[in-house]
This record gives sequence, structure tokens and C-alpha cells, in this order.
Amino acid sequence: MKLEDFGYNDKLRKLRVENNLSDFEIGRVIAEHKERYLVNTEQGEFDAEITGNLRFSSKSREDFPAVGDWVELTIHDSDFAIIHSILPRYSVISRQAVGKFGEIQIIATNIDYAFLVQAVDRDFNINRLERYLTICNSSKVKPIIILTKTDLINEQKITQIIDSIKQRINDILVFAISNETQDGYEALKMSIENGKTYCMLGSSGVGKSTLLNKLSGRTLMKTDTISQSTNKGRHITSHRELIVLENGGILIDNPGMREVGIADTTSGLESTFDRIITLSQKCKFKDCTHTNEIGCAVLDAVKKGKINKKSYENYLKMEREKAHFELTIVERRKKDKDFGKMINNYKNDTKNNKL
Repeated sequence: MKLEDFGYNDKLRKLRVENNLSDFEIGRVIAEHKERYLVNTEQGEFDAEITGNLRFSSKSREDFPAVGDWVELTIHDSDFAIIHSILPRYSVISRQAVGKFGEIQIIATNIDYAFLVQAVDRDFNINRLERYLTICNSSKVKPIIILTKTDLINEQKITQIIDSIKQRINDILVFAISNETQDGYEALKMSIENGKTYCMLGSSGVGKSTLLNKLSGRTLMKTDTISQSTNKGRHITSHRELIVLENGGILIDNPGMREVGIADTTSGLESTFDRIITLSQKCKFKDCTHTNEIGCAVLDAVKKGKINKKSYENYLKMEREKAHFELTIVERRKKDKDFGKMINNYKNDTKNNKL
């Protein structure tokens, strides 16, 4: 395949020239396995590692390559390469790293659209959809909602679910599909644009691997059933991987995510809950928390039914998460700064004692 099949375009060519990187090979990271990468180039696919310089100059895991990245590399033999640098990313989908407060985990980069996948029979949860939507808005990625396993419920229930989404989430494409009957697949395939990159976000067991197999026209990912003991999906996809689809779209599969921590320090929440943010401008107090203040326009709208109460509660929960995450980042940076000062003082004391 050509690099263009993986999304290479004139903007990337211009970036290479502007960053004086034309002497290197260019490729796109299509898979990652514990800091070893599979990169597609004009010469084929190569296993790759990052240079020591890139490793030690990185301030965090965010500075390491991720699936979707365009990288500059040198090829050393028939199947091995060294990554020297990462081209600037135009979008990054990320979340709070599980169990690591104040750290960000990159899900994928250089994404145009995100498929927000939920199964209608057991997994459907609008609060979680708003959470995924906030991640997309923060990342400047366009969301598309996909409801799977529609063969397991009747048409009336499907209509009710779609209506409930539209009451809380505006102007987003919603596709209802069935892996068994193929209903909805033709419309979904027609929406996928050639050369654009898509990323799937959803819990385990909602049918992401089956969806990938159907869209690609071949069996790429193993599929499995829901665990009977827990009624939760089994983790079949164990790593992220970029696949070129039959119609020219590019799709990144992801392991199921049971925890979706908000790592939003930009305007993701404001875009997701724009009605609440707009109304907050009419609150009596500028620092209104929208919880118990007199003259709160948001609380008034909730009371009158102009804002969905569950959406309002979900907003407050994610706003608290965002504030906690930002505070944690500040604390981590202070600790890192203090630790750096301690090291420098130790070095200076050692040097003075020698003198």
C-alpha cells in the first residue's frame, strides 16, 4: 500500500519540509506493543524502537509514539527501524491513565472521527456517551454514535433509545446496526470518508471487533461472547491497531474501556454541555457552582425541565473530575520541581565539598 492509503497528504509533506525532516523515511504507527512499534512506510512494515535521545528527552509518556502517529525513522535492515521524531499531531484522543493520578494515557492520535460504540441490550448509558463526547470535544475529533446489537430489542425500543440520545446530545450522527442481520451497515459504510482516520471507543463486549471485521471485509480481530458470570465483555482486543478499510477509510481499534477518566483541561466540557454553559452566563454570581446558589440560572432551568436533570448531574460529576485532575497536575509539577531543586542542591554541595 502507498502512504496515501494510510492518510498521508499535502499537509504532512509541508510539515516535513518545515521541520527539515526530508532526509528520513516517513511512516505511520499502526500498532504498539510495550514500547515496540509496527510502522508502515513506503518500503513496507517495520518493527521499530525509539532512539535513546527521544526516550530521555521525553517529559512523559505523551511524548512517546502512539498508534496513529506519523514518525520519521531510519531503516537498518529488512525488518527493523529506529524512530527519531514524531511529526506534530493535529488531534489526540486521551484519558486519565488508570490508577495513575495526574497522568494522561493517549488512546490514539491524528484522528478525524470517533465511533462511540454502545450495545443497546445491556451497555447503553447516556452518561457514558456524554463522557466519550467530552473526550472527543476536548480532542477536536468529530463523534459518531453507533448502537450495536439492535436485533436483540424491538423497533420501538430502538426508537426510544435514539430519541433519548437526541434529547441530551445535539447534531451528532447516530447509526443503529445489527451484526446478525446487517441492518444499518450500508448507511454506516456510506458515511466513512476515504483517507480519513476513525477511532472506536467503547466498553468490552459491545461488538467493536465484529464491527471492524464487517467494515474491513475480512476477519482481523477475534470475537467472543459476553461473560455469563459477570455479564461484562471479555477483553478480546488487547492492543491498539490501525486498519485500512475496503472503502479507503482508516480505522483504529481499541481495547474495551471500563474506566473513562476525564483529562480535559481545554473546552471539552463546555462543548458537550453547551446549554448549561450558555445559561451559566445568566447566573447572579460569576463564580456560581450551580449547586445551591440563589439566582442560579442553571438550577432554575433544571427545575423547569429545560435542562435534563441527569445530564446536569453528569456535568457536575465530570466538572469535579476535571478540577481534581487539574489540581493533581499542579501538585505533580510542584513535586517534580522540588525534586529537581533537591538534585541540583545535592550536586552543588558535592562539588563544593570536593573543592
